[in-house]
Amino acid sequence: MERTYEQIQLDNHFRSYIESVTCDYLGSIKPQIEVTYPASNRAKVHIRFALDQVVLQDDWRIQLKPAFSPTFHWSPHLTPTAEHVIDQHSFRSPALIVHDGAKWLAVVPDLELLTKAGSSKKGSKEQPPRWYMDMDAPLNELSLGMCCTSVKEHVLYVRQPGTQFASGQIEFGFYLFISDDKRSIANPWRELLSFFWQGWGSPLFAKGQPNSGELEPYIARAYHWAFHNWEHIVWQQFELNGKEVGAPAFIVNVTQSPNYPGVPNEREVLSVWNQAWFSSLRSAHGLYRYGRLTGNEDYIERAQKMKELALCAPQHNGWFPSVLATEMEQVELEGKVYNRSKGWSSMYWGNSNRNPFHLNIREAPLHVLDMSWTALLMLRWFEELEQDERLLEYACSYADALLALQDKRGFFPGWIDPKSGRPLGILDESPETSLSVTFLMKMYEISGRTVYKDAAYKALHAVCEEIIPCGRWEDFETYWSCSRWGQEEWRGRKINRNNMYKQCNFSMYWTAEALLACYRESNEQQYLQLGQRCLDELLMTQASWQPPYIYVPALGGFGVMNADAEWNDARQSLFAELITAYGYELDIEEYKERGLAALRASFTMMYCPENEKVKQRWEKAWPFLNEKDYGFMMENYGHDGRTDPIHDPMGEFTIFDWGNGAAAEGYMRMLDRFGKL
Repeated sequence: MERTYEQIQLDNHFRSYIESVTCDYLGSIKPQIEVTYPASNRAKVHIRFALDQVVLQDDWRIQLKPAFSPTFHWSPHLTPTAEHVIDQHSFRSPALIVHDGAKWLAVVPDLELLTKAGSSKKGSKEQPPRWYMDMDAPLNELSLGMCCTSVKEHVLYVRQPGTQFASGQIEFGFYLFISDDKRSIANPWRELLSFFWQGWGSPLFAKGQPNSGELEPYIARAYHWAFHNWEHIVWQQFELNGKEVGAPAFIVNVTQSPNYPGVPNEREVLSVWNQAWFSSLRSAHGLYRYGRLTGNEDYIERAQKMKELALCAPQHNGWFPSVLATEMEQVELEGKVYNRSKGWSSMYWGNSNRNPFHLNIREAPLHVLDMSWTALLMLRWFEELEQDERLLEYACSYADALLALQDKRGFFPGWIDPKSGRPLGILDESPETSLSVTFLMKMYEISGRTVYKDAAYKALHAVCEEIIPCGRWEDFETYWSCSRWGQEEWRGRKINRNNMYKQCNFSMYWTAEALLACYRESNEQQYLQLGQRCLDELLMTQASWQPPYIYVPALGGFGVMNADAEWNDARQSLFAELITAYGYELDIEEYKERGLAALRASFTMMYCPENEKVKQRWEKAWPFLNEKDYGFMMENYGHDGRTDPIHDPMGEFTIFDWGNGAAAEGYMRMLDRFGKL
């Protein structure tokens, strides 16, 4: 069916940036269009329809064609075919951005109108059309619109036929931003982030979102849950290499609750991890700090047992494994099969099964990223908590082995063979290298050996030249977590239709952190400026507002990548400190508020009285939960790309090292670094 549309007229100074903007009719109804100019480089477009009856129309859209040929494209989600759209579920800091090195153009949906549209239908059985965006780089078209959508793959969105527009007034709106300022080209996200935070984020933060009050009660609940109410399930203590060690289990689920009325079932292998996500040693930092703060010797002793377990990982030529696991078996009870661990007498060492090679922990190869993270945490423990020389010796042995892996361009490989130490050829030139930069800079800071610093700068320059300019943010999570779409056909290649790589924000974080470390050592402004650029790209995955269709507090929380759906992901407790640090370094209040909002968002998914509305949602999902489960916390929200005002899937598991324990560590570390105020 041929489109019927109206041209949107813009002032002269926009016409060198925008060739045309068209607005569809709804059925036979012509749009009422109002264009205003809140600033010299900004236009606000407000569209109204007065419908006297229901209109059946599969798709309604605004279509914009830039007046130049962009070389840079950015959107919050991938749309690899014309069937795909960027559903409103992914509108954390929503924008479409293009530039050609001289002209910069951005399109931003009007969040006030989207809030109004979402709130008017809250609790209604009627499913209104969903807002969307789209970017077609080859055709040089940017689109916004409304239609029904569904989730495809994990997680992309596609248009669905049968959209109904209800009778009455329908409103839609968006902003247009233009600039020829070199700063907008160098950092395409800064102006928009400021716009989002000034308009929505900061006012909501000032009103107490995502939560208000002291955070200490959440910390106490996390530790009381792990080491008292759920201790028999969470805390694992055993003898290893003649030493008493311990750590929280990698993952537990609701069937292991002391209140569960049925037979418990273990979701995954009973294990302890020291990996880039799930880090027992990171959690130990927080527990040690909290024990020291409160005078709780039991917590300090447990933290030291966690440190001992990390030191027990056997080193071979400097390399070491990241996972200690137990053998599993299946048992049949009353006709049903349940997973059970054979206990720590069956323990074995291995590595993360989130990799391209083996789903088996025992056979998984060594991951350089995981080793660099654990070794960095050892150095931080040595520097900040206890000067245990064993930590320094262990990290030094690894650092020397790491230097031998650096390639001629400066990159460190992704995975290596445990026996030969040879790189395995996947992600050998990736931004995972950035975490090794931060580790080596800390090695240099403590040891004074320039060989570490030289290798760090060489690696950083490789990332700055090969990764940052084109946005090739590919790391292990991009393809080998739950969102595996594109791992064969698109790894190392841009998705043609969007002129973008599949991206994960984890590697943006590591790179922004590495650049800040190198700036502090060198005082070279280029590192700080580039670090801010990486940080701002990261912050485009942070929620700058509270959507009415996200039914938990979301302000400040993070998503993960441009092909997944999480809100309030546990990584926000890791990111919070770095965002705040940039705020102090650059004296930008927005970053300080964003950092604190990220930290606060880290606790919004916890089951406890402090989160009353979320607590009710937990109890609707799992009616047997009670005060013995306070502190239980899912790692994210909206993971499958859909939410519901009544029947939200709240999740079934807690990962202490990537959830409540990680959030507690994030708070304790920031408390020690920045102080209570």
